[in-house]
Amino acid sequence: MIRDRIIQAIQNVLAATGAGPPTFVVERPGSFLHGDYSTNVALVNKLDAHELASKLQIEGIAEIKVVGKFINFFLSRDAIVGEVKDAATKKEWGSNSLYEGKKIMVEYTDPNPFKEFHIGHLMSNAIGESIARVLESAGAQVMRANYQGDVGLHVAKAIWGLKQMANDTISEGKLGMAYFIGSEAYEEHKEEINAINKKIYEQSDAEINALYTEGRKISLIHFENIYKILGTKFDTYFFESETTPLGVASVKQNPTVFEESDSALVYRGEKDGLHTRVFLTSKGLPTYEAKDLGLLEQKSKIDLDLSITVTASEQNEYFKVVLAAAKHISGLVGIAEKTTHVSHGMMRFADSKMSSRKGNIITGESLLAGLIIGAHKKMQDRDLSDANKVAEQVAVAAIKYTVLKQGSGKDIVFDQEKSLSLEGDSGPYLQYSLVRARSVIKKVRPESVMSAIEEKDYWMKLARTLIHYPDVLARAAREMEPHYVTTYLTELAASFNSWYGAEQFIVDGKILGSYFLLVQAFEKTMSSGLTVLGIPTPEEM
Repeated sequence: MIRDRIIQAIQNVLAATGAGPPTFVVERPGSFLHGDYSTNVALVNKLDAHELASKLQIEGIAEIKVVGKFINFFLSRDAIVGEVKDAATKKEWGSNSLYEGKKIMVEYTDPNPFKEFHIGHLMSNAIGESIARVLESAGAQVMRANYQGDVGLHVAKAIWGLKQMANDTISEGKLGMAYFIGSEAYEEHKEEINAINKKIYEQSDAEINALYTEGRKISLIHFENIYKILGTKFDTYFFESETTPLGVASVKQNPTVFEESDSALVYRGEKDGLHTRVFLTSKGLPTYEAKDLGLLEQKSKIDLDLSITVTASEQNEYFKVVLAAAKHISGLVGIAEKTTHVSHGMMRFADSKMSSRKGNIITGESLLAGLIIGAHKKMQDRDLSDANKVAEQVAVAAIKYTVLKQGSGKDIVFDQEKSLSLEGDSGPYLQYSLVRARSVIKKVRPESVMSAIEEKDYWMKLARTLIHYPDVLARAAREMEPHYVTTYLTELAASFNSWYGAEQFIVDGKILGSYFLLVQAFEKTMSSGLTVLGIPTPEEM
């Protein structure tokens, strides 16, 4: 990449002048007026920018300008054309080797059988899947993991609810209603529901075992249908029914780590600058904390260089305590040190926070279904070969773009109408731009080779934007932040559509070779970027 050549040239000059270990960044300026790349090397290293710039000779750079303490680099036309050709023709355009050879597990989504697939699961899925794909673009061998809570009080509540309902065939809808009934009745029937919870752990009641087995099976099949729509295929699954005994054993076997407090076993996180959390209750029942220790034990048996967990930001402090405790347990130190927590904010509708304990909520599944209906309405006048498939693809783009355009940890206000818009700042807008480019490619073939059109502003603006895709993808992988890709693709689509509207592409069924090359480069870059984000790339809209 040209950026790498700039960095190397600066490092060589600094080394030759004995300036010491270099500290600087090379990044894209906010405006093309300031070049294609800019560096703050003179500012942070307290050097003379003009003197430093005069010593830089870099292939592909037509001009170097100094503005204050910043050095700006303008690419030559030949360099830009070369990058466009690479974008149009190279199979691995945009990929890098930041994580080459690394084995990384990304755990995300994590829905609980017997409960709804809620908004948080949808957000975790969008972010986790995109992080997995960004890391794969950087050479990593990624294992997608899903940790599901198939035991616990929520299951007991659902089974209690099922026992109150008509004794007919269990369905996903019935499970959701049963959980709601059990949750509403818990305070009044606490002893009864707690007894069911105990029997689930013990597997001591035939009727409860049968309800549990059937309900769990139906939930997991239903979740798989949602994953298919979202474009996710997991490599491995973890379940709380398996991690629980391992976690309980870890707590009991480490009395120097977990101390007794009011008959419960707790970890005093204050010694790590954190807070105290309960791992086993006074009744000897495991909390989520203990179960997560069991999960870490299962992960420790897998050869990993890095383990990433994606959950809501409200669990940030929780994870800090669990990992701090794990680092005091001999068998878990290694995996705890390899574990990174990536968090997401909350999605809000009219300023109300979603909660799966309320009956009148929008679940992740119902949100997706509503978007599919909305997409159908938007395209009802279009002649599509498979309207249902396209509507589904547009709906997935609408929700994923909304989630992925924000940096990690930030809350989101979801607006369905804006999310389905074809006029900018939306997933469907990016898809439509891609479909537009593909329609050009299908209609024509190039008439001539590269022509002298570098003075065309729209062509050059798009080309100069396009060449930064590898840098953006590398930054997204380095920081595990897909929103860099989302922001970039939105700018790229706007530049392409401006060019498309301003210049006449096709004359008598033919197109200039240089134009065609840029359309190909845009199509390939947009397709790659959307794929990295986990957004479908439709052939028609």
